[in-house]
Amino acid sequence: MLAPALRLALFCPFVLWALLTCNAAAAAGAPMLTISSAQSVEADTPAFPDDRPARVVSLPDHWSESRPGGAGPVWYRVTFTSQAPRDRGELLGLYVERVCTNVEVFVNGKLVHSGGRMLPPVTHNCNHPQLVSLPAALIQPGLNTLDIKVVGQPLARVASRQRAGGISELVLGRHADLVPIQGRQTALQVGIPQGVSATLLVMGSFMFVMGWMNRRESHLAYFGALSVGWAIVEARLWMRELPFENAVAEFLLASMMPFITQAAVQFLLRYGHRRERLADIGLPLQCALMPLSLIVAGPSRIQGMTQFWYTLLALEVMAAAAIYLATQWHTHRSSFWGMLVLLAAIAGSEFVGFIGLSATLPAMVVVVAQTALPTILLIVGLRLIQQHGNALQASEETRAELEQRVAAAAAEIENNYRQLSELRVEQVTERERKRIAADLHDDLGAKLLTIVHTSESERISTLAREALEEMRLSVRGLTGKPVRLEDALGDWRAEVISRLSQAGIEGVWSMPPDDLPQTLSARAFVQTTRILREAVSNIIKHSGASQCAVRSNVADGDFQLVIQDNGDGISLEVDGRLDRGHGMSSMKHRAKQLQGQCLVESGPGYGTVIRLTLPLERAMEPG
Repeated sequence: MLAPALRLALFCPFVLWALLTCNAAAAAGAPMLTISSAQSVEADTPAFPDDRPARVVSLPDHWSESRPGGAGPVWYRVTFTSQAPRDRGELLGLYVERVCTNVEVFVNGKLVHSGGRMLPPVTHNCNHPQLVSLPAALIQPGLNTLDIKVVGQPLARVASRQRAGGISELVLGRHADLVPIQGRQTALQVGIPQGVSATLLVMGSFMFVMGWMNRRESHLAYFGALSVGWAIVEARLWMRELPFENAVAEFLLASMMPFITQAAVQFLLRYGHRRERLADIGLPLQCALMPLSLIVAGPSRIQGMTQFWYTLLALEVMAAAAIYLATQWHTHRSSFWGMLVLLAAIAGSEFVGFIGLSATLPAMVVVVAQTALPTILLIVGLRLIQQHGNALQASEETRAELEQRVAAAAAEIENNYRQLSELRVEQVTERERKRIAADLHDDLGAKLLTIVHTSESERISTLAREALEEMRLSVRGLTGKPVRLEDALGDWRAEVISRLSQAGIEGVWSMPPDDLPQTLSARAFVQTTRILREAVSNIIKHSGASQCAVRSNVADGDFQLVIQDNGDGISLEVDGRLDRGHGMSSMKHRAKQLQGQCLVESGPGYGTVIRLTLPLERAMEPG
């Protein structure tokens, strides 16, 4: 079922790996100097503190390992030799693949580059490669000094080691050679996550609305919430300027995870047609408990607390995945293996992220892991939308087929009824009526009822329910049993007031206060019901009315029904062709079949009045 999505999801990590390999190959082919050690001093000074003792550190320098409790800032000093900087005619550049959180670069004591704010809230450049131009005017023949000031966060104040302070190796070379390297790395670490996040946000919002409007497809709403939540979390990869300090950002980021977990767990359960009461109660409660625990722990212990919670959340998602796979094994075994591989790929990506909470990973692994999961979510979401579209198309085809069957059945009923009326043979008529009614009730009625209770499409269920009501009305007419006028008026009143109320139109119903002993023939009841329905439908769809009044009366052996609205009335253009639109011809034809008449009075801006007059037959006194 998800085979195309599976193939794309498994292909994406190979694409990222190829891009990273090309990036490394391009760097290897250029004459560049890679600097893998530097003198280091922890000091918050405006320049490199020459008066303090420095120690030599290896690059990359991860603070989570070299100074796990240190908060910086940290100065790094490296030296390089330039033979003829002014005569060479080439601009030198310094490439820093990763610095967390922000950096300033000085050449021979002069500031040449700043990544942004160095004071709280500090600019977040952890995923933004830095390319620094080294002005030729500042490069001296012989020995030159590069001083780099890095501000970052200690390990205890971040949820993941990947966001702790640190700096990668330094690459010194021609600026023109470093530009494509920095461009490719920026595309991988910033451009792709930003594009995927934006797409996830739009797609997730769309799916959430689809699932919210159609509760039978609630798994779409949960997947949409999962996509939107993950898009917000992924924003940390490309957003640089935040209006609040790092402690607040880490708290908000960690607080998002229980909501994302709730969406993921509920999606897996609902997609597998399961509903667990424990999940319905426990997951929302967890969304409140985790932020409270982080507040109690405080910013200085957020790393340990988030590791505990992330472990618990990961176990919950794994349990939901196991339940879903168990359900798939018993119900849709053909798609079990594909879903197993897909969920395994997602689990592998998340496992790498989980390992990154407590261990420093290679840059290639981190980039692939950060991009793989949202890409898989995007592909799966598009596949779910495709499935939903296919289901809608199938439902439309089923609805069209159902309409044809109902129309054919109605045509057969009308044809048989006309034939029976012309024959005037009571015995044959009665027998034929019972046969048709029994066939409709036992065959078409049972099938429509099955569609009502088993269809997963709300539109098909509604259409089948309407067709079932119309069929029951036709069957009632075929039985030939007369209907007491008082009972008929009660049924009509309930239906008309309900329909008008649902359309936002005030309904006023008036009927004689005295008992009505008269009866309507079965045929008169059916045709009058259809005339009344058509009139109300026209008022709801075309009149623009805010009120509709229905009055009934019995006089001179006739039943009179007046339907009046305060709408726009019928325009002069339409007035000349009333019998060809809005069902007027059908209403008048039905009234004529009952030896009655249906008159329409209207004027633009004065509403419409429909007067129906039908002959009655008096019922026998009871007893």
